[in-house]
Amino acid sequence: MFGYSIADISNILVMQGFAGLSLFSVLLLMALGLAIIFGQMGVINMAHGEFMAIGAYTTVLFSNFAVKLDIVQSYFVFAIIAAFIVAFIVGYVVEYALIRHLYKRPLDTLLATWGLSLIMQQIFRSSFGAKEVSATLPEWLLGSFKPTEDIDIPINGVFVMVLAAVVTAGVFIFMYRSRWGLRMRATVQNRVMAGAVGINTKMVDRVTFALGCGIAGVAGAAFTTIASTGPTTGSLYIVDSFMVVVFGGAASLIGTIASAFGIAQAQSILQFFMTSSMGKVATLLTIVVILMMKPEGLFSTKVRK
Repeated sequence: MFGYSIADISNILVMQGFAGLSLFSVLLLMALGLAIIFGQMGVINMAHGEFMAIGAYTTVLFSNFAVKLDIVQSYFVFAIIAAFIVAFIVGYVVEYALIRHLYKRPLDTLLATWGLSLIMQQIFRSSFGAKEVSATLPEWLLGSFKPTEDIDIPINGVFVMVLAAVVTAGVFIFMYRSRWGLRMRATVQNRVMAGAVGINTKMVDRVTFALGCGIAGVAGAAFTTIASTGPTTGSLYIVDSFMVVVFGGAASLIGTIASAFGIAQAQSILQFFMTSSMGKVATLLTIVVILMMKPEGLFSTKVRK
């Protein structure tokens, strides 16, 4: 930090902190879906990043149609909804065709979904090309506002944070205030008893997996506002997403939020003062040390045994 004045450091921390909030929002959306699949079901879904790419490519396709129909200013909200629906449907089909045969076999799910991720990447490459593509954003997502003369806050970053907050609130309501969320939590805690009281546990599994994939699709739609999309875009976020879920506590949504915020802020600020690789290494080492002292994660879920 040598060579910076106190005012410079303050501005840097604010700017990098906000950049960290943008990364936090995308990581949170990815990790929420993964927390539902991994934390609630115990399935290691290595193709989760590709469901993010499905959402991103869906948004790009909507963007292309919007340009042709001259409705660029109004298409984006519908694209987000479509990204969720498409990723949800693909996730539903994947659970029925593949995942349902591999429950209670975590290593098999890891290998199977890793193979699935490679297949999906090749499908993206064949369908959309190897080059990265970008969505045409509406004007209300462009530009920035300046709270001070030295600080620029991009509008698209604010939008991603609002979207992440809305989706997070929706997940909490679904999990803890809906009948389906009650069935989901009952199935996780005691599958045999849940089935005995009439809950269709197989359908709960299918919808839970599809819901996690749909949320990843929303993350992909949000991602198009801050970067371009390529066949391997989703795989770049899968490690960080798993790190968020494990560090926060595999079955804790509160832990997922806290973990995503801490990791995103640490990476954003450290990468400014170090190289990108060293910033990630320092963040990872800190997480490893904390997990050695608290292996269940920041927030462990208490279950009756």
